[in-house]
Amino acid sequence: METVLKFIYDNGIPAMFIIILLEYACFPVSSEIVLPFAGAFAAAKNTPFLLILALSSLAGVLGTSICYLIGRLGGDRLLHKIMKRFPKTEKSITTSYEKFGKFGSYVVCIGRVIPIIRTYIAFVAGAVEQPYAIFLGFSALGITVWNCLLIGIGYFLRENWTHAISYYTRYKNILIPVLLLIVLFWVARRLRKKNEIKMQECFNEYRRQNRN
Repeated sequence: METVLKFIYDNGIPAMFIIILLEYACFPVSSEIVLPFAGAFAAAKNTPFLLILALSSLAGVLGTSICYLIGRLGGDRLLHKIMKRFPKTEKSITTSYEKFGKFGSYVVCIGRVIPIIRTYIAFVAGAVEQPYAIFLGFSALGITVWNCLLIGIGYFLRENWTHAISYYTRYKNILIPVLLLIVLFWVARRLRKKNEIKMQECFNEYRRQNRN
């Protein structure tokens, strides 16, 4: 992990973009270390927070899209081969399938902040042939929320980010459910607003037809 952080430190934002992309493409890199460090590094270089957040989210979307494509091309057969060859992945992949069956498209967003499934949810989404546009939208939302939290820790605490991460690690079982509730509330509110607009449009159309 020290090598990865040094790579970012020596090469700046392009290196950060590559590492975050690789992390979301399921390379063995810890986002809970890389993202706060990237935030602290960006703050030290006076890089605007929204810029670093946008770049990290773009990297995440590209990385997870690679996993989606692999799952789409390989299907269930590929995931079964992964579970057979790497038994430790079975729990995460199985849980991802279960959550997908229970929550559908929403789990692509929610799964981004659940450690046990966030690594493999893109493979499963591809394997069950979820439309890419839906996958992309929900992934972008979940990735942005996750990145905002972890990059924000590093960006606003700067040299104290390591201490903050130790507290985050200790209390993430509380923080993550709270974050999930916030995301769910936001999604529900957007859907409700969208439905209200659609109902209003239908009502207006009905009134126009009656007038004629």
